[in-house]
Amino acid sequence: MVHIRTFENEEALFTPQRLLKYVLIWCESGHLSIVIDEKVFELKSYEALTITSGQYHYFKKLENAKGFVLDFTLDFFCKKEHDIELIFENGLFCHFDMNEIISIDNHLLLNEQLKIIQEELRSKPYQYLTSIHSRIELVLIEINRSKLKRGDEIWKPDALFLKFLELVRNNFDKNYQLKKIAEKLNTTELILNEQSKLHTGRTAQKVISGLIVSEAKRLLQYENLSIKEIAFRLGFKDPYYFSNFFKKHTDLSPKAYKRDNVI
Repeated sequence: MVHIRTFENEEALFTPQRLLKYVLIWCESGHLSIVIDEKVFELKSYEALTITSGQYHYFKKLENAKGFVLDFTLDFFCKKEHDIELIFENGLFCHFDMNEIISIDNHLLLNEQLKIIQEELRSKPYQYLTSIHSRIELVLIEINRSKLKRGDEIWKPDALFLKFLELVRNNFDKNYQLKKIAEKLNTTELILNEQSKLHTGRTAQKVISGLIVSEAKRLLQYENLSIKEIAFRLGFKDPYYFSNFFKKHTDLSPKAYKRDNVI
């Protein structure tokens, strides 16, 4: 649901892990290296990094670093459409592997709210989960404000588009066709294509393909699975077709990608 921990004495943070939660890394002081999927990020004092649900990540190195790792599920945070939009507003927790380091202007506020969340989870006072939800909202708003101050453009995704992304990513094995996805979201293929082009400049089908490729890379890099097993996990009945699909989008065969990137 929601969990927070500090960098200190957390050996598990150095082991590749994958959470079906949204993860916020906050560096209060010092310096750390963190790997997200296939990229390395260097985080220093008063900087934050967001990790979307399903991304593999682990700490590579800590240098006198202090800070927090906050994670929460979509179900916990998203009580209304505004909530899901806030998670992804201005590219936060982006589904398209566009993780970025964000320098926070009001670092005292961020640090204070994370410490209060930690205490609320420890002591569990009356309506503590409601309090934590509100404090996470404050944290995300402050991160967005810092992004805008540095010159980022405002990007407000539509809740329907985000639900589309979530549905695809949570059902790779079912290989839903766009028509089926539209039915499940009580909308039409036309509207999903309009939303996809508005938010990404690509058709809905190309967005789906991009999400599948990202997932395939994660499984090839971090999981001890055969190409056949990965193909089935991603809804491909024919491993040969999966290999052609992957090579078409990456210019590498799954075998070559696994050889070059396995952890």
